Amino acid sequence: MVLRAVRIGVTDIVGVRFPVRETLTQAWFLIKVTAVPSVLMAIPFGVIVSTQVGNIVSQLGADSMIGAAGGLGVVKQGAPMATALLLGGAGAAAIAADLGARTIREEVDAMRVMGVDPIQRLVVPRIAAMMLVAPMLNVLTIVVGIASGYGVAVAALDVTPGSYWQSFGSFTTATDIWVSVVKSVLFGVLVVVIACQRGLEARGGPRGVADGVNAAVVLSVAAVAVVNTAITQVVTMFIPVRLA
Repeated sequence: MVLRAVRIGVTDIVGVRFPVRETLTQAWFLIKVTAVPSVLMAIPFGVIVSTQVGNIVSQLGADSMIGAAGGLGVVKQGAPMATALLLGGAGAAAIAADLGARTIREEVDAMRVMGVDPIQRLVVPRIAAMMLVAPMLNVLTIVVGIASGYGVAVAALDVTPGSYWQSFGSFTTATDIWVSVVKSVLFGVLVVVIACQRGLEARGGPRGVADGVNAAVVLSVAAVAVVNTAITQVVTMFIPVRLA
């Protein structure tokens, strides 16, 4: 499905037939269902990371390193995973339910009879929308997570603002940000493809739609966890943490 969707998408872009309006509609829908939860998830994540890391670092007498440890944790792991979980829990469920309902109502079969490719009409705009929304959610999570971690470090752990940002800037590079953004895009594509596949394979009435939605969410989370582990190992080998 991925290869076919990419081929169709590129062909439509070259032929100036790409469904921009449908893509923007799907993107706006994904933003509405994931923007607020992403903020609500990023705040406690940044607080937890700063608190746990701060307690350990304080015992070692290196309070100034809280910014580096907490910031890198949010940028490299927290933000991409939070984005993937939100897109998998909210976005994938909505997509699988929509396509599953269309499938059991035989709308997809009717499209094929009329010569309309469901991949072109339904899947490609959703993949494009997910690729557009995922990096935006990732950046939003990074900003909110680091800001909440900074607030806890300064207010509760008595870390000076200057030392927090200095340590964060000493260890975090633009490459870390780009890796985080690329990971979020890959996770988004993985999530939306699983959701579309499960939705288009729904059978057996409303029960089949519910099973498809459940499978889409579970498989998305599991697949993202496995892929994140592999990407982290590869990135660690080729892009090690910079020494301040």
